[in-house]
Amino acid sequence: MGAAKHSGSCHCGNVKFEAVVDLDHTIECNCSICTKRGSILSATSPEKFNLISGEGALTEYQFNKNVIRHMFCSTCGILPFARGQKPDGTKMIMVNVRCLDDIEAGKLKPQQFDGRHKL
Repeated sequence: MGAAKHSGSCHCGNVKFEAVVDLDHTIECNCSICTKRGSILSATSPEKFNLISGEGALTEYQFNKNVIRHMFCSTCGILPFARGQKPDGTKMIMVNVRCLDDIEAGKLKPQQFDGRHKL
């Protein structure tokens, strides 16, 4: 598959975005929030992410070390992406691949990430 631009949104459509993500490199994290949410994630840079609409509809949630800004739609409650940074300080966006249009999540092979013990 490789890196490609994809469109996505929350469930109600208030939050819409485009992002260049590599669906060959996705992760499933076992931290407390990702486990309960069931997300499949793909990292991208802020330059490769475009929030088309819904900035005002987003609600931010942080927990634990408060380094990841989990962004939820305040209407439908879906998390389309999170904002954070790598350990070296480089900013990144984690896109919830399940929010991308026309993606069959069951065909992906996400790598397991041990966020329970690393975050």
